Amino acid sequence: MSRRYLFTSESVTEGHPDKICDQISDTILDALLTEDPLSRVAAEVVVNTGLVLITGEISSNANVNYIDLARKKIAEIGYTNAANGFSSESCAVLIALDKQSSDISQGVTSAQEKRDMSEDELDHIGAGDQGLMFGYACNETPDLMPMPISLAHHLALQLSKVRKTGVLPYLGPDGKTQVTVIYEDGKPVGIDTILISTQHSERIDDITENGEIQAKIKADLWETVVKPVFETNPIKPSPETKFLVNPTGKFVIGGPQGDCGLTGRKIIIDTYGGYSRHGGGAFSGKDPTKVDRSASYACRYVAKNIVAAGLADKCEVQVSYAIGVARPVSVMVETFGTAKVTEEVLLDLVDKHFELRPAGIIQAFNLRHLPQERGGRLYQDVAAYGHFGRSDLNLPWERTDKVDVLKSAL
Repeated sequence: MSRRYLFTSESVTEGHPDKICDQISDTILDALLTEDPLSRVAAEVVVNTGLVLITGEISSNANVNYIDLARKKIAEIGYTNAANGFSSESCAVLIALDKQSSDISQGVTSAQEKRDMSEDELDHIGAGDQGLMFGYACNETPDLMPMPISLAHHLALQLSKVRKTGVLPYLGPDGKTQVTVIYEDGKPVGIDTILISTQHSERIDDITENGEIQAKIKADLWETVVKPVFETNPIKPSPETKFLVNPTGKFVIGGPQGDCGLTGRKIIIDTYGGYSRHGGGAFSGKDPTKVDRSASYACRYVAKNIVAAGLADKCEVQVSYAIGVARPVSVMVETFGTAKVTEEVLLDLVDKHFELRPAGIIQAFNLRHLPQERGGRLYQDVAAYGHFGRSDLNLPWERTDKVDVLKSAL
């Protein structure tokens, strides 16, 4: 008997208060690693009306201007008008930073394996914390991401694009998207609902013929945002698809004026839109010794290569760590009954062909040395619109360079 169900994922634009914080945190991380690749960073940011607070723990030999970094990022996002209650030049920026705890530092710098006289250099960096991380991939989209979160991200990116290029000049930086996909027997077959909430100018009625502001916004978004995104998607909206825009009827007050923002509060948007499990740890503002970030990237890399090699239609990988210990406490592979070989075989392949110690992950993805072709930007570029499935960025954890190795091993 076939099973029909709905699954929904959401995304937010770079002007969302929480995403402002994520981007500032990762802009700080990029700047510190550029000057000192061994920087230990746990940068947290809070924003509210007219206020930015930068806090957390940082140990680094780099000399950066945190206030200047925050203001430049806020301006890049699009908050440049003080009349909106928040702008790059008028907001207050407060700094409250400490150094990394020496108790944590000693376990990261000298892992238990190193203290036990291991000669393997990859055993010498311990995990920056205990915890569990997940990675996921499936064959629903070309990027091997679940379709709901992939569509939500593409809508949010396109919403930002039409604002920044002036196609829809009345839009503000803050916005949300949401997509509900219809599934049958685990396969996407239709689009049930598309929801876009976007900040807009108070005076948009000046450019409408009859003052029907929401009707104009809805029509504009369908033509310039929804239709371009679905052009290349194999599943299109149907006449039965519901399209909702600004359901409250008005979205003028947005950004930090409308809501407080905080680093690390959009972890499901950052990953798989709820389609896969999450270990609970946020990514932004954390240097690669923090396995919340680096091990999650490694798990995605493992899962994506397994799916890309055709060994499973869906794959979820979990790892767990003990603070100050290099080797994972556990590794798990789950394929939800879609594997072409046993999960025991897949687990053996992971153990033989993938490096999951923190030092090995950092080395494999070059996480301490930022790409010069992007001006030393890496982490701030994934702090909005998702850390995975980003075909617009050449991310090392999105490579499928283990496919031939896995096939040969079988």
